Amino acid sequence: MYATPVNDYPRTADVERPEPAGAERAALEARIRELLKAQDAVLVAHYYVEDALQALAESSGGYVSDSLDMARFGHEHPASTLIVAGVRFMGETAKILNPEKRVLMPELEATCSLDLGCPIDRFAAFCDQHPDRTVVVYANTSAAVKARADWMVTSSCAADIVAHLRDQGQKILWAPDKHLGAYIKEQTGADMLLWDGACIVHEEFKGAELEALRREHPRAKVLAHPESPASVVAQADVVGSTSRMVQAVRDMDADEFIVATDRGIFHKMRQLAPGKRLIEAPTAGKSATCRSCAHCPWMAMNSLTALLHALETGAGEIHVDPVIGARARIPIERMLDFTRRQKLQTAGDA
Repeated sequence: MYATPVNDYPRTADVERPEPAGAERAALEARIRELLKAQDAVLVAHYYVEDALQALAESSGGYVSDSLDMARFGHEHPASTLIVAGVRFMGETAKILNPEKRVLMPELEATCSLDLGCPIDRFAAFCDQHPDRTVVVYANTSAAVKARADWMVTSSCAADIVAHLRDQGQKILWAPDKHLGAYIKEQTGADMLLWDGACIVHEEFKGAELEALRREHPRAKVLAHPESPASVVAQADVVGSTSRMVQAVRDMDADEFIVATDRGIFHKMRQLAPGKRLIEAPTAGKSATCRSCAHCPWMAMNSLTALLHALETGAGEIHVDPVIGARARIPIERMLDFTRRQKLQTAGDA
């Protein structure tokens, strides 16, 4: 199996840039709003990008959510241009689902360690070695990898889809996140062969240090993304997608939360539960590198300044080979259809 060496990744501190403030920031945001309207564009942002982009997305008629709902919103919105504030696989997914639309990103170089760690040539060879397995890939992969897959999933629907395939007697080839894959395998009991990849943000959370932090905050509830190591997930009160963790902060009867995911999510959590205390899960400790320090270095590349540049110049446009895009759309549509049916069934049961 293949994983890109951690030394190949940028540090968050090396890519974060200070944004303008006060009147300069207000003028910047006003100009962005003008261009969004003039170009029939809508801004879709992930929970992990900076607060200013999330706020602008919501106040300008756009959307902030996890990767599943970002894909769904962009697919259903009538705008002719989609601006995706996140990382490259999110922009590619938007383009695959909307080949007729223009898709821009504030920063094309914003990628993902999971995507980098699963190159199509090696992944295709891995699939060829196991032709009897149904190929299920996480959203954090390139268009080419999705085109080689049978299903695409996100963390919010992965367990349900894998359980569905298990019930049909199918064996799974899973890529690329080994921690999420192991968690899904444990939850579903499915026969899963895992690719060896990991998110550089979530893999830094430390089980021993989390245990010590919990002793300091005995009333705190622990929220963990399933991309985190098993030693962290085992201590969590809630394990789930970014949207699931946001809901937990809003709905749970607790006033303190230790959160094991990218700290960009704190913006939405504070919006929905302003009186609750949020604590970053520890990334420091024995063998820690703190390359990301609970914030993705590629998410950090997104900024208001970069967004304005993309709108003014057209830089950051996403292109996907039409043949690859048509193939990649099949597993994505399968996921969207599955989650749509599941949502309707839940509503009917209620």
